[in-house]
Amino acid sequence: MTTARIISIITGYLFGLFTTGYFYSRHVHVDIRQMGSGNIGTTNTFRTLGKKAGIIVFLGDGFKGVFAVLLVWLIFHSRYPQDIKILEAYAGLGAVLGHNFPVHLKFKGGKGIATTAGMMLAFCPFAVPVCMALFGLSVTVKRYVSVGSLLVCLGFFVQTVIFGQSGILGAPPQALTEIYIVVGIVCLLGVVRHHSNIKRLLSGTENKV
Repeated sequence: MTTARIISIITGYLFGLFTTGYFYSRHVHVDIRQMGSGNIGTTNTFRTLGKKAGIIVFLGDGFKGVFAVLLVWLIFHSRYPQDIKILEAYAGLGAVLGHNFPVHLKFKGGKGIATTAGMMLAFCPFAVPVCMALFGLSVTVKRYVSVGSLLVCLGFFVQTVIFGQSGILGAPPQALTEIYIVVGIVCLLGVVRHHSNIKRLLSGTENKV
């Protein structure tokens, strides 16, 4: 299983290296890193390159999380049927790490929320409706994308625990602690990558939609 864990993380990381925002911006002959906040993710793309670009980047960054989890499932589900959810979680973690710390961009990537959402869709689809509602309501009411993103991270982790304990997640009891740790790291990465946004929220200077 150790080798399978490593393969899962590497597989996810390779998917994560498809930094959609950067590649799209180069396609239209600009560099997203030199625009707006300098972030290569969905929010900065929406603000600087428009709605079409933002949707493309969101889908690209999200689906690499989906594909990473699905590929690891295809590779290992017959060999490790009892531990496949652990390996799926590692694949999602790898995808987020690849997006946040891409080697080809000198480890300066995005914040990983769209990729985390993609991981969630493939790994724990039952958590998606609540997270969508949390994000939509927070952005509609408060007008802060960062608040919605932080709530998605919190909602994903809490629901993973709830569905894990209830058996809905489909993982055996002996696998749950490791799954919670890996998913917790994914969600913590999302929070840590928003540290500057959190500071601005506390000071009242955060940008609204």
